[in-house]
Amino acid sequence: MPDIQRKSIPPEEAGKRLDAAVAVLFPRLTRSQAQRLIREGRVTVGGRVVKSSHRVRAGEEVVLSRPEPGPSALTPENIPLDVMFEDEHLIVVNKPAGMVVHPGAGVKTGTLVHALLAHCKDLSGIGGVVRPGIVHRLDKGTSGLLVAAKTDEAHLNLARQIASREAVRQYLAVVWGVVRDDHGRIEAPIGRSVHHRTKMAVDSRRGRQAATWYEVLERFSFTTLVSARLETGRTHQIRVHFSHLGHPVFGDPQYGGRTKAASRLGGSDRKVVSELLRIVDRPALHAMALRFAHPATADYFLLKPRLLLI
Repeated sequence: MPDIQRKSIPPEEAGKRLDAAVAVLFPRLTRSQAQRLIREGRVTVGGRVVKSSHRVRAGEEVVLSRPEPGPSALTPENIPLDVMFEDEHLIVVNKPAGMVVHPGAGVKTGTLVHALLAHCKDLSGIGGVVRPGIVHRLDKGTSGLLVAAKTDEAHLNLARQIASREAVRQYLAVVWGVVRDDHGRIEAPIGRSVHHRTKMAVDSRRGRQAATWYEVLERFSFTTLVSARLETGRTHQIRVHFSHLGHPVFGDPQYGGRTKAASRLGGSDRKVVSELLRIVDRPALHAMALRFAHPATADYFLLKPRLLLI
């Protein structure tokens, strides 16, 4: 039987988007989970199914119908994990480059979720059967730290820390060219590319606000080693922002970090780069540090994994 809950919009929530209001009225839901339930028609306002962008009015009745949890359709796979920390609330792993975080189009096995299902007795159900426990993601080609939740309470707490920017996610990247400023903030809205649906792009009209802080660690003849910190967490954010800045991530095939950037170099440098690109067969991007408050104890964790840029 589905779990049906009814609540009225209080005056202080009037005028908000439905997805934002639902996440407040039903605090065990994240906003993304609220959006998914709205899309599935499991949320009604005044007896009507409406979109997430619907602006709610004070006194309107919101009815939430959550389906009964079903068994996972995924088969656990005994894939080795580099575990940095684990307790009964969460697990932090050092994801290798090349591993997809969760199943999706064209990827049905061998993901981090499959490995976590074999390693952990329980994972948070908030991400659904496809993304159990997944609080945030890393691109397939990106290595480094990723935290997954074992309980719904931990999942909601960690998601809130990321949304409120209390959690810190720091990356190490090698980018093309010599970055001039020692540090800075890249602020440019990011949205789905209108030309390539698998890519993201800076889009001032349709994109969502996005900001990345960076600091130059070392400059080389045709590349720069930088530390980057996410202020927001858009898809491909660091890769898109540095490409927009004119310094695509080294080795990144989607955003100009391979042959396009190499074509601008002279003959001798081009040979060196050709050999480097043969070795670094993915974007040179690594999630180097993760800082958050433990959802149960409130103790702060600062974790740094071993570096694996190749």
